[in-house]
Amino acid sequence: MTAPGLPPARPPRGRPVHGASLGIIILDTRFQRFPGDIGHAGSFRFPVQYAVLEGVALGADLRPDEATLARFHRAIDQLVAQGADGISTSCGFLAIMQPHLAAYSPVPVASSSLMQIPMLQRMLPAGQTIAVVTAKRPALTEAHFRGVGAVFSGPIAGMPLDGYFRANLVEGNPRIDFARQEGEVLEVVRALLTEHAGVGAIVLECTNLAPHSAAIERAFGVPVYDIITLLDWFHSGLRPRTYR
Repeated sequence: MTAPGLPPARPPRGRPVHGASLGIIILDTRFQRFPGDIGHAGSFRFPVQYAVLEGVALGADLRPDEATLARFHRAIDQLVAQGADGISTSCGFLAIMQPHLAAYSPVPVASSSLMQIPMLQRMLPAGQTIAVVTAKRPALTEAHFRGVGAVFSGPIAGMPLDGYFRANLVEGNPRIDFARQEGEVLEVVRALLTEHAGVGAIVLECTNLAPHSAAIERAFGVPVYDIITLLDWFHSGLRPRTYR
């Protein structure tokens, strides 16, 4: 029964899967994913369920055209039918899809780590700025930031287009040298922080960079925000913790 003056409670949904509130639309890839990567189910402290966007391996060049959105809509329908109460995606560039997916989905959508930028801009001390590290600098545009409501003019560093990290993604490498990849990530961040003073936080656009967040923070002492930090927060509202 609903208390007087309150809106009616949402009716319970029938669902075949219980206990996994977060649904993730994952791209159709074959490269090795490490803990911390959104495509590694062990990255989460709670159960998740996946829907593979078949035939779509890289998200950097995706745009919200009718055919692409139809693929995402089918994935949302699948995850919601299975029981998901919130939806995410597995590529930070899908920030450009955020308004379109949220308009379609019957449950909340958190598409990209870039969604954390507006909040961080209001949190940092005066004189500090946010820096973004992305998998493909030429592909990251104002439209991606605008898709998640961010006005961003801070420094952006891209992984080397001919480097080890990018090659692993593009080639779908099923076995990756983690230490070599992490070394490349740290060099990119080192160069970024050397060139730009006053960086108070780093946001990792690419979901495949998140396994290296802790190493970045240890090496440079700068807070790091990635897709996992976003989804930890997102899920905490879908399933609030109990205190008694």
